[in-house]
Amino acid sequence: MTIEILQSRAEQLLRDAGILPVITVDSVDQGRRIAGALLDGGLTALELTLRTPAALDTLAALKKDLPDIVIGAGTVLDETHIRQSIDAGADFLVTPGTPPALAQALARAPIPVVPGGATPTEFMALLAQGFRCCKLFPASAVGGLSMLKGLAGPLGGLKLCPTGGITEANAGEFLAQPNVLCIGGSWMVPKDWLAAGEWDKVRESAAKAAAIVADARGTG
Repeated sequence: MTIEILQSRAEQLLRDAGILPVITVDSVDQGRRIAGALLDGGLTALELTLRTPAALDTLAALKKDLPDIVIGAGTVLDETHIRQSIDAGADFLVTPGTPPALAQALARAPIPVVPGGATPTEFMALLAQGFRCCKLFPASAVGGLSMLKGLAGPLGGLKLCPTGGITEANAGEFLAQPNVLCIGGSWMVPKDWLAAGEWDKVRESAAKAAAIVADARGTG
């Protein structure tokens, strides 16, 4: 399958998601509870970071137990992560940054990829590889809305999923930018809620996030 087709799929899945919760899990059971609460709130996709030993087992379990949720493997750093994520059933891959060797490996991946970048030079290199759907990370730290507006002119073909420092309060502003397909965030899954098992709060926050997407797209 060509990178053009896979990038079209990446664009569609990000657009369908609107807001992509970024989660880090300590156990498979915790992952199930988080994903279930997000789904109940109306968010149908998530990014599961590969930052803990439980991540890959959780990814595999969620794809089996909750087939309605679309899962991206996040914090993909190397070819081993690519292979492990695909084997676990990831629907797509997300990287925080994309050095040349990783970009080449991602270009060979058989599933959609959302490679990360933080500068015009990085995004130009990714566009040259065929990636037009990318992650702006860390979004707020590198300029946030100003960066997105600045990129829109010279890199008109680039579509982005800004992640990092975005909150419920400014999510709508980010989604309103023409070059934004989706935004990533973790405000609906704060660590203290997860530690306390406050799944009702996760569900309520997810519902608010889903409403933000609907409002931004005129479907609310």
